[in-house]
Amino acid sequence: MPSNRSAFVDDKGKPLRVADSAMPKPGADDIVVRNYAVAINTIDPAQADGFQIRQYPTVLGHDLAGEVFDVGSNVTRFKKGGRVIGHARQFRFLQVSQKTEPSACIRAFLLAMQPSYLTACGFYEEGYMQLDLPSLDAKPNGKVVVVYGGSSSVGIAAIQLAVNAGYRVIATSSSNNFDLCREAGASDVFDYKVETVAGDIAKAVCDDKFVGLYNAIGIPESFDVVTPIMEKLNGGFLANTKPLGKLPNFIDAKFVLGVGDFGFPVWDNFITKALESGKLKCLPEAKVVGKGLESLQEAFEVRNGDVSAQKVVVEL
Repeated sequence: MPSNRSAFVDDKGKPLRVADSAMPKPGADDIVVRNYAVAINTIDPAQADGFQIRQYPTVLGHDLAGEVFDVGSNVTRFKKGGRVIGHARQFRFLQVSQKTEPSACIRAFLLAMQPSYLTACGFYEEGYMQLDLPSLDAKPNGKVVVVYGGSSSVGIAAIQLAVNAGYRVIATSSSNNFDLCREAGASDVFDYKVETVAGDIAKAVCDDKFVGLYNAIGIPESFDVVTPIMEKLNGGFLANTKPLGKLPNFIDAKFVLGVGDFGFPVWDNFITKALESGKLKCLPEAKVVGKGLESLQEAFEVRNGDVSAQKVVVEL
């Protein structure tokens, strides 16, 4: 009889507790995944510290890779034994329900049939930047997106998704990560620590239409650079990956998680074929912190440190 184990959060700020748990049962549109590896999403340590948690104990989990263990009655695209990656959307489940959802049970729309690539879909939510969806044959559309924090795991995903939808991407990173951002598809990369970065980016936009800025770092200190960039570009939309404080009126900013049904087409129609064709690359490199659920607590601590140009991963 197969068994299951989970890492529980018993209360705000308490260390994770690893224990046996019930085996997930898929709903009609769900898939149960036997996890071989999990990547630490930005939201995981924040939730472990109580962010948007409505009840305890609870099981967290977002980014994963593994093998299909069971499928719901409506699922036809995936078969038992298939290798998959996916987003368990635990944040959304815990926002809308008192029920603790098993993180290994995922909607079929949020899986792709390839390992080792975990992404963010914060471009597409209604009322936000609403970029065109990526495709395998996108043509340049004369529009520009700026990605602040281009060498972060979210930033690298954002660059690739935008480029594969026809947008030109201008990114910021430290100078030692310029090549990584260019490999992901950025046309121009600027050092966020250079005093002239805002003006340099404005010049690089040139005659193309500026669509918006995606702040993949999101912390308050990032706005010391982001705000001057937006001012030089005469304002516009800004998607931020962390809750926002007060900003100047010329910035139309929203906190974006990239969690919602708007991401279904990206997973369902694009990611698998794009990985097979090389349109999407498995970037940045994984930083494997440990093996087993017992390593998750350490992985949270590592994720909250300096992990530029790396994706923190725990193998299971």
